[in-house]
Amino acid sequence: MGTLPARILGRTGERVTLLGLGGASTRTPLSNGRREEAIAIIERAVALGIKYFDTAATYDTSEEYLGEVVARRRKGMFLATKSDERTRDGAWRELERSLKRLRTDYIDLWQMHRASLPERDTAPAFAKDGVIRAIEEAKAQKLIRFAGVTGHHRTDVLADWLERYPFDALLTVVNAVDIHHADSFIRKLLPVARAKNVGVIAMKVPAYGQILSDLDIKAAMHYALSQPGVACCIIACDSVAMLEANVAAARDFAPLTAEQQARITERTAGNWQRASFYRGWT
Repeated sequence: MGTLPARILGRTGERVTLLGLGGASTRTPLSNGRREEAIAIIERAVALGIKYFDTAATYDTSEEYLGEVVARRRKGMFLATKSDERTRDGAWRELERSLKRLRTDYIDLWQMHRASLPERDTAPAFAKDGVIRAIEEAKAQKLIRFAGVTGHHRTDVLADWLERYPFDALLTVVNAVDIHHADSFIRKLLPVARAKNVGVIAMKVPAYGQILSDLDIKAAMHYALSQPGVACCIIACDSVAMLEANVAAARDFAPLTAEQQARITERTAGNWQRASFYRGWT
């Protein structure tokens, strides 16, 4: 099938495949308890050349299933997990649990999950005993290599986090409906990340399938990967067949011209509000 292309993830210097395996959705076996199917998807992803694997402490069984494969295939896998905690002690508890579930002695990218609200997330995270202290300690102990932040609610909150701390990576919404939103992540947040050489990982690429009523997965993926500063994208898979189709689309990637991108966003103009449902999640 050919080689899966890779790019450098910002200041990390790490090469990550254009497509990573997402660890959560309403139907993916990784997070809904279907163990045999989950292990088959992860093993097939490794065999197809995927390097980036996404999960989180709150994704139910996702870390545990990944851990079963990591125990055999850790070398060559770039592991990214997340913590919802905002205090130093709470984050440490989640990190220790994630390391145990993932059956590894280090995490490649530890991300602060769904930063959404200044009062709930920003203030406690950057307090004296906030999660930033845990990040510094975990890096010093070589339990994590890189740190990141994720979110899909407000661009100003995420931009503020990038200004406050030298995060290595940003996981955020980059898709073909985002440009229609007044608070577009592509327009308002990606330039901040690029200016700071923060590696960007695109999520919500097909918006849980909502965008696929207007586009096929190839067009949706290639649009996201064509945005300046985006290193890779993550997409969860319901089956091995879906994974293989996504990998085929990633292997066929070529950057879209401005005209090609405009044609794609024209096709999503009538669906963008419905497909942006995740904006309500905090």
